[in-house]
Amino acid sequence: MNNSWIVKNGLVIDTEPQPVVLGEVDVLVTEGRIAAVGPDLGAEGIEEIDATGMIVLPGFVDSHRHTWQAAIRAVAPDTTLGDYVAHVLGELAPRFAPDDVHAGITAGVRECLHGGITTLLDWSHVQFTPEHTDAAVDALTASGVRAVFGFCYGGADKDLMAPEGRRIREALTGDLVSMAVAAFGPEFGDLERAAGEWRLASELDVPVSVHMGGHGVESAERGLDFLDAHGFLGGPRTTYIHANHYTDEHLKRIAGSGGSVSVSPFSEMALAIGYPVTGRARAAGVPASLSADAVTSGPGDMFAMMRAAHALERGRADAAGLGFTTRDALRMATIEGAEVVGLAEVTGSLRVGKQADLQLLRAGTPSMAGAQDPIGAVVLNADTSAVDTVLVAGRVLKRDGLLVAG
Repeated sequence: MNNSWIVKNGLVIDTEPQPVVLGEVDVLVTEGRIAAVGPDLGAEGIEEIDATGMIVLPGFVDSHRHTWQAAIRAVAPDTTLGDYVAHVLGELAPRFAPDDVHAGITAGVRECLHGGITTLLDWSHVQFTPEHTDAAVDALTASGVRAVFGFCYGGADKDLMAPEGRRIREALTGDLVSMAVAAFGPEFGDLERAAGEWRLASELDVPVSVHMGGHGVESAERGLDFLDAHGFLGGPRTTYIHANHYTDEHLKRIAGSGGSVSVSPFSEMALAIGYPVTGRARAAGVPASLSADAVTSGPGDMFAMMRAAHALERGRADAAGLGFTTRDALRMATIEGAEVVGLAEVTGSLRVGKQADLQLLRAGTPSMAGAQDPIGAVVLNADTSAVDTVLVAGRVLKRDGLLVAG
């Protein structure tokens, strides 16, 4: 498949170090990588993508998504976290066969690509058997998306966790799908298991993604102290999901350890997890990213996440969030998200040499026409209907508004 293109005549937005409108310039893609960004680029023999009337920018990065749950979308639209855990994880997840996992992840990835999400961390807590795990990895690999597979073994035989993790780490040798340990503990599950998860991540030299900080201040502090006491706080690079109940001092500890946060602004409010930590984390020096979390209880597109993050941060009761801008929201959805999932050298911006993970948005849709600030329009006005073209590693996976085979 062709992975060399020249994208012509679009209004280009880059995101590193901060989002900026570069103007009507070209983007040259050769062998799947960004070769040049500038005016009037020429490339003999390379096929052109006409971006006239479009905004060209990096693909979005979703740092925490239970992708398999696309198969049970909106099954819990008006619930709390406790009820979600009991119903979705306790009752529905165990009914999923490996084929169901494959179908759910395939559908979830197609949703991502349709909406301009080119990279995701698939937090896969439906790994009850090796066959479930293989189905998940196969679905991601076949999709063409760039993914970090969040391995979370939940089978009855706990002794299988480490060997299964090693098996998957050895199997993921391609360019697009890598691995993280998606840890249940220490705030979910038992502490012995949690220690095993962090030891496995250290052994395999992969990051950890963990739900921590969303269950009250005392629970958040106990979990952080557990990691510190066992030498894990400064160990594998860790992303804290739903970190809303950490104090500012806790966040400084996380920053000092090289940690990051994944913010799910919609589900955190809808499931009563707590007020998103967006601005406090970034003020403490903690990289912050955006994630859809679960489409069982909320939307799955990054436009919704950026808008929710922007509105909730600026709407903080203490007015401390008024400095948060649409540029901050776009940065979280692109290069800052790439940093959180460990792929900032690979994707998230239009820097020369990076993988060509791009999206082209139609600027003439009814919701976008007449926009004066292109970045503001992407964050506040665009939706998935504006996504015309999507490339991952230079391969076109959506064109003219339609998904194509990867």
